[in-house]
Amino acid sequence: MAEISLPGVKIALLTTNGVEQPELTEPYAAIKDAGATPVIVSPEEKQIQAMKGDWEHADHFDVDVHLPSADAGDYDALVLPGGTLNADTLRVDEDAQEFVKAFFDADKPVASICHGPWILTEIGQVKGRKMTSYASLRTDLTNAGANWVDESAVVDGNLVTSRNPNDLEDFNRSFLTLVSQRTVGA
Repeated sequence: MAEISLPGVKIALLTTNGVEQPELTEPYAAIKDAGATPVIVSPEEKQIQAMKGDWEHADHFDVDVHLPSADAGDYDALVLPGGTLNADTLRVDEDAQEFVKAFFDADKPVASICHGPWILTEIGQVKGRKMTSYASLRTDLTNAGANWVDESAVVDGNLVTSRNPNDLEDFNRSFLTLVSQRTVGA
């Protein structure tokens, strides 16, 4: 993705314990490769525990910004990695809900993969949207009013969604293209 250049762009990755490791690390690396600044925002103060799938512990990652002090206005875009534990924890966290909602209120790019869209149902951001996700969220998203499709990456307005770690290349390309169109090309 060397063709996408995002100097001066700052992108938040909202995550907590239980994040699916490649859904954090691969977008993080793609953001850096594009010349943008990735920032890990979390309700945890110091570190988060990533997972390989839902059962195996993977690596720890340092938190850059503690969620209660995070301001969506400081960022150009947002990534919501998946992982069942991560997504389930964040969707009921009021600070996380307000943080994510602020990106939609400002019409900033948001990308959500795998179980990440759960929080979008909590803040009313799925109704009428074409979306994808991990297959087990299909009913949740459909019941919340989304038009769920089985595609590797779906762009609907300011939102990019994707199914699982196998789709990370399409997810990253679609998201960074949208960020480029919304920030650099604006």
